Amino acid sequence: MTNEPIKEKGFHKLPEPVKGAVITVSDRCFNGKREDKSGPLAVSLLADFDVVCGDPVVIPDEVDQIQAAISQAVKDGARVVLTTGGTGVTPRDVTPEATAPLLAAELPGLAQQVVTYGLQKTPLAGLSRGLVGVTSKESDGAMVINAPGSSGGVRDTVTVLGPLVPHILEQLGGGDH
Repeated sequence: MTNEPIKEKGFHKLPEPVKGAVITVSDRCFNGKREDKSGPLAVSLLADFDVVCGDPVVIPDEVDQIQAAISQAVKDGARVVLTTGGTGVTPRDVTPEATAPLLAAELPGLAQQVVTYGLQKTPLAGLSRGLVGVTSKESDGAMVINAPGSSGGVRDTVTVLGPLVPHILEQLGGGDH
């Protein structure tokens, strides 16, 4: 046994920007009854971590549409897909159920980090059932993140997970960890 300190890998930036996608899951936004504020915020915040997204796609709280939107984003080359909305406990909150079958590996510790961070601000953060995971463990895999539909929830999610994106994407396909 050695007494040398354990060397931990530090945070680093992406070597180049990556393509991302933001999907707002909200019946009310889809039907024009509410303005989508969380989707554009997610696009802006992800840009700070070199994840470049187009405009958010707004879809209703429907499992098949959520799955289709995530799958299409990955097919179109997104390496990071962030959904906002549908992570609570109302009957229409189905984003985690739609996301789970698309993941090759869930990262529950990261989802818990987001909740823990949010709990420092509001007990409502504990209501989120959002998942974090990857669609494949190969180099073509994408990171999928379910954020709550609130602006605060999106901000907390990206604050926690944004710095981890380079390391996660680097690991896909066998990069160093």
